Amino acid sequence: MLWNAKEIGLYLKEKAYIDTVIVPMIPLSFSDRTRQEAEQAEFITLLTSLLEKQFKGRMLLVPPFTYLSGQGKGEAEKLQEWIKELEANEFEHVFCLTSDSEWKEYEQELGGKLIWMPSIPLEHMEEKYKRKIIDDQVNQLVKLIVQKWQSN
Repeated sequence: MLWNAKEIGLYLKEKAYIDTVIVPMIPLSFSDRTRQEAEQAEFITLLTSLLEKQFKGRMLLVPPFTYLSGQGKGEAEKLQEWIKELEANEFEHVFCLTSDSEWKEYEQELGGKLIWMPSIPLEHMEEKYKRKIIDDQVNQLVKLIVQKWQSN
């Protein structure tokens, strides 16, 4: 389910069946990494929207956790607050999806909730190839999420 008025209304009615939330993680800076971060944002946004479609009715896609690059520990603490809030609202499974490799440093602290996917630059790719690559990535994520569901 998407974070919009129509689908949130449905979520509120069907809350008992929606046990998973996906948090896209989007870096922001105006440095020499800005272009790379914009590519990551495009990639993660596309991935999470397609992932939500795969699990419609069981998963809620919340607005992105947008953070300032290079802030490290402070941003990790903010993300942990998001996770605690989501878990307090009865989401059994919380997945935070990022392409920013700096987050790998906080994987342990985030208790297996972080999923890192290397970003693929899509800007100059033909649409048919872009779609195939994204579909392959979504299929990998589907398998990973189902595996995590089964292990709990």
